[in-house]
Amino acid sequence: MTTLLSDIDLLAQPRMDWTREDAARIYRAPFGDLIFAAQSVHRKCHPANQVQTSQLLSIKTGGCAEDCGYCNQSAHFDTGLKASKLMPLDEVLEAARKAKDGGATRFCMGAAWRELKPRDEEKVCDMITGVKALGMETCVTLGMLADGQAERLRDAGLDYYNHNLDTAPEDYGRVISTRTYQDRLDTLSRVRGAGIHVCTGGIVGMGEDESARIGLLTELASMDPHPESVPINHLVGVANTPLGDSRPLDGIEFVRTIATARILMPKSMVRLSAGREGMSQELQALCFLAGANSIFVGEELLTTPNPGESEDFDLFRALGIEPMALPAAE
Repeated sequence: MTTLLSDIDLLAQPRMDWTREDAARIYRAPFGDLIFAAQSVHRKCHPANQVQTSQLLSIKTGGCAEDCGYCNQSAHFDTGLKASKLMPLDEVLEAARKAKDGGATRFCMGAAWRELKPRDEEKVCDMITGVKALGMETCVTLGMLADGQAERLRDAGLDYYNHNLDTAPEDYGRVISTRTYQDRLDTLSRVRGAGIHVCTGGIVGMGEDESARIGLLTELASMDPHPESVPINHLVGVANTPLGDSRPLDGIEFVRTIATARILMPKSMVRLSAGREGMSQELQALCFLAGANSIFVGEELLTTPNPGESEDFDLFRALGIEPMALPAAE
């Protein structure tokens, strides 16, 4: 086995000093060695055959001022998506109840905003408090945060805040121009400083090269502490977006990305996120073998398709996987 992957006990201890060279050696290791190491680390740090189930709801769709080249919710691109206003509280809570009844333990709410505006804070906080009262973990993705906003979300009962890095720093300008990489890091710093769990990952299959995928993973693994949740998305191409016709990433390369994330961030939940609708059951099974232990269930991820709940749980049964229970209350 590749020397860097040979000491599983050492790999199972989180470290934040990974170099790109080390990450590249892991990513490029013989496939069998990589998967064996990733699965071994996974079993050291997580239940072997359990996967966390979350559901994501778009509480405000379209009309976003950002120009993220992958996103059909950007106001910069004519994708045919109609912008909507913020959903009423009762509709959000009804969706959360259905998600819980369908087997989800975490409920994530996403709004197509550049940043959370003060006028919307109270409404979003009421949603968080209401979902928390249902006995579910709470997560939101609302764009950038200003000073004090993370604390208000925390006080409402927020468990996780999602704000993805998207790609490596040197590739970032190809993807988005309306905010900087440092803007993203600043928001994540505010989230961490407020004591909220960090959910951050990226998107692959956007036409990036291998070094950009490795760079993204190294950036994530350099955070101290590591993000508690690391979503790995495969681009769902949308017509009339700048990256919509990107060539899909090879399945083996996608699994390498998952496995490398598992090894670099052994304690994190690695979420198999957008793009599952286009993946075979066999590819998803390889991702679980490589250390993915979280998925989104439900029919949609914000505005893109997702396998249905019955399909997901049928796959779980075929693989001997159990949905993960909520952690015990502290």
